[in-house]
Amino acid sequence: MPPPTATSKKTQTFAADSADRPALLLAWYDRHRRKLPWRPLPGVAADPYRVWLSEIMLQQTGVKTVGPYFEKFLARWPDVEALGRASLDDVLRMWAGLGYYSRARNLHACAVKVRRYHGGVFPDTEEGLRSLPGIGPYTASAIAAIAFGHRTMPVDGNIERVVSRLFAVEQPLPQAKPLIQQLAAMLLAGDEKSRAGDERSRAGDSAQALMDLGSSICTPKKPACALCPLNDDCAAHTRGDQETFPRKALKKTGALRRGAAFVVTRGDEILVRTRSEKGLLGGMTEVPGSDWLAAQDDKAALKQAPVLKGVTRWHRKAGVVTHVFTHFPLELAVYTAHVAARTRARQGMRWVPIATLGGEALPNVMRKVIAHGLNM
Repeated sequence: MPPPTATSKKTQTFAADSADRPALLLAWYDRHRRKLPWRPLPGVAADPYRVWLSEIMLQQTGVKTVGPYFEKFLARWPDVEALGRASLDDVLRMWAGLGYYSRARNLHACAVKVRRYHGGVFPDTEEGLRSLPGIGPYTASAIAAIAFGHRTMPVDGNIERVVSRLFAVEQPLPQAKPLIQQLAAMLLAGDEKSRAGDERSRAGDSAQALMDLGSSICTPKKPACALCPLNDDCAAHTRGDQETFPRKALKKTGALRRGAAFVVTRGDEILVRTRSEKGLLGGMTEVPGSDWLAAQDDKAALKQAPVLKGVTRWHRKAGVVTHVFTHFPLELAVYTAHVAARTRARQGMRWVPIATLGGEALPNVMRKVIAHGLNM
């Protein structure tokens, strides 16, 4: 690997004079490693299925949120063979509330492919892993390092923060990602000639050590630098401006979108439908609603209400339901109506008992809508 192009002579000096960093990092990790549901005990080989499942769930989601979902999935589907036999609907139901639902669809597709075409065994190379649905460069590197011991360094948000401070990387994210990737690789333990799986490399432990360091000590605000095993030669700590790293370019926020949601009840049942498999919240359950558009007004949204026998007037609930997606914020006006006991659902819709909504694949925005509409 060619030497990284650091952002300053001072950064280069730090990079050159700290060959003991990997050993210091691992010594700290051996004393302070987090206990996580998907992380085996010291000296126990990692299960590729658990590593993969946790990495998919942890994409854009915190450890505390993921923990219960991971345990729930593992109890239902203890290995990739079992998950590969499951239906997509069941997987989406179990995933409901975790967000970013394309991950759930890719999770299912990946399990199916591993079961059908790889004999229920995950490929043990980054190239092979990247051929699977939902596994990009970072996830492939993480699985390769943690599950198979390959000498590669996955870089998540925690590692980006640690490395950008350690080397005082002035370039803002996301442009700085290639440089941070190169610098992070310098923190891998072991000889570059160590074979995959060789105990000397401890590549997975090196990566997890940096993740734990970023989570517990090198935090976004008020990092506990005095407790950091790498503080003696941390460039940002030496300068005293560690909280300003990583540098970040200003985010562009999408325009507010507006729409309407229609909560229709028939006794103790509610009218729902399933969203298209493709696109935002694909395959998830929702109440009928209008398009979500930036310039949409209430009258235009109301015209998209479902036509149901006996409904001549919709009651608008006070206030709106708000939700923020990755690329845009959303406001939904909520309208309610009650229909007679034998009213049929329109094509593509169905009645479900309100009491069983917990078993439906409802995204969080729809949970908010239904709670608002039913005064729950």
